[in-house]
Amino acid sequence: MHHHNIILIGMPGAGKSTVGVILAKSLGMQFIDTDILIQERTGRMLQEILDGEGPDTFKRIEEEAILSLHPCRAVIATGGSVVCSGAAMAHLKSAGAVVYLEIAYEEMKKRLKNITTRGIVLLPGQSLQGMYDERAPLYEKYADLTIACSGEGLESVVGNVIEAL
Repeated sequence: MHHHNIILIGMPGAGKSTVGVILAKSLGMQFIDTDILIQERTGRMLQEILDGEGPDTFKRIEEEAILSLHPCRAVIATGGSVVCSGAAMAHLKSAGAVVYLEIAYEEMKKRLKNITTRGIVLLPGQSLQGMYDERAPLYEKYADLTIACSGEGLESVVGNVIEAL
């Protein structure tokens, strides 16, 4: 495979972390989850940061965490809001192949049963549908590859990613 790193982007609930772990195992690569990285760096849960300091501060912390990454042969699962930062995305794109795990709005809604504790960055007054509509074109813009994940099992998604690379 000619890419040093594989970067997974997509909506909350698209399966970036789960697919990322299996992908890293299958390819003998390391796995980095930027949400966990943020929690390690701040010593707090994502939701705590969002509740305490709001989405702008959270996005700044997320951007700093991503800009600090210099991965080598890693699968990187990003938070859903990473596409809101041009700097973070430019950094990630320069590090490897950006794979968009695409799910339909209804599928996302179904998967996000527990939205208030998931650490999802919604702007004040923004609905889930509003967030989906705002981010979908950004994911498409930054993706080197798009993998449809609605109604697909994990193994099948992982297989599709490996095949597409």
